[in-house]
Amino acid sequence: MQSRLLFEEDTIAENPYLEILKNHIPHKALSYTCEFLLYHKVELKITKKRSSKFGDYRIPFKGKSHIITINGDLNPFAFLITLLHEMAHLSCFVKHGFKRSVKPHGKEWKNEFKHHMTPFIQLKLFPQDVLKAVFDYIQNPSASSCSDEQLMRSLKKYDPKSELVFLEELPENTLFRIGKDRIFKKGPKQRKHYKCLCLNNKRTYLVSPLAEVKKVENFPI
Repeated sequence: MQSRLLFEEDTIAENPYLEILKNHIPHKALSYTCEFLLYHKVELKITKKRSSKFGDYRIPFKGKSHIITINGDLNPFAFLITLLHEMAHLSCFVKHGFKRSVKPHGKEWKNEFKHHMTPFIQLKLFPQDVLKAVFDYIQNPSASSCSDEQLMRSLKKYDPKSELVFLEELPENTLFRIGKDRIFKKGPKQRKHYKCLCLNNKRTYLVSPLAEVKKVENFPI
């Protein structure tokens, strides 16, 4: 498949993925991604926010299409990186199928991810801070961009304004909320995570510094 990198509106206007993606990724990324999805006849789904993942890929099953789902709340740069991550899974499956030697995020997947990401790095489509983080990330991409702290911090800057902050931004002993109900007190950092006390059940949990939390001003202790 030879896909154009730059967006050419007259040649892609009939592509059904254009309407889905045009409000989610940078304009210059539309041609490449839309043509890839059309070529592979992907069922693309935009979902609500999922705290456990940004996106996923499902292989064709019983005659159905490839399926890619992406969280719809992601900013354009995070959305594009996640989409390319899942496209790499699809490419890897098309090339290698169900070979046991091919791991979900092994060298084959890493090569495919670099292949999809490199043109956008060369185009300098991302802001400078995100570009540097992406370049560093693809040297040895992990199972999830969520696990790369430098990349997560840079992408967070381009989210819409929100009451949510990274846990690492709060001072020790600050109260914060995760989800709707659970209230925690931030404790000291132990290696990579913070030791936090859940005030609901008095249990201690290790919480990622990049957990998105909401500061709580008043709560009876």
